[in-house]
Amino acid sequence: MDCFYEKGLSFSCIPGCRYCCSVEPGFVFLSLQDLIRIAAATETGIEECIDRYCIYVPMGDVTHISLKETPENDCIFLTEKGCGVYENRPVQCSTYPFWAHIVDSEKNWEEEKAWCPGIGKGELHSAEEINDNLQQRVINQPVTKKEIEKILQT
Repeated sequence: MDCFYEKGLSFSCIPGCRYCCSVEPGFVFLSLQDLIRIAAATETGIEECIDRYCIYVPMGDVTHISLKETPENDCIFLTEKGCGVYENRPVQCSTYPFWAHIVDSEKNWEEEKAWCPGIGKGELHSAEEINDNLQQRVINQPVTKKEIEKILQT
């Protein structure tokens, strides 16, 4: 099946733009691998990392872990120089804007472009790369509070 991005899509972060890391409130849900990488980058254990940098977010029957935000809606890791854990940033961050609900139609891509100045500019990402990003989001599902509790008990 053909998709609108079969020839790729252009996107590059614009220097100085921090909109997706600040301004609007939101959640950055962490997979277990994200949490392990961030704990290592911050030289904390998983439990301390959660206490310092995360919140639990009830989502129906499941509770997930998200990064904290400042009162100004900035990601807890956002610094004047950018992401303080950039090399270890969550998959949710590293795969943006190639999220399923954004690339499932040209209309959605154009709507996202209205607020993200990097969409439609810069590096051309191939359909294969976009599909790899989509797959990373599937593989790296948000970890649940119950899963974390089991890990911490061992």
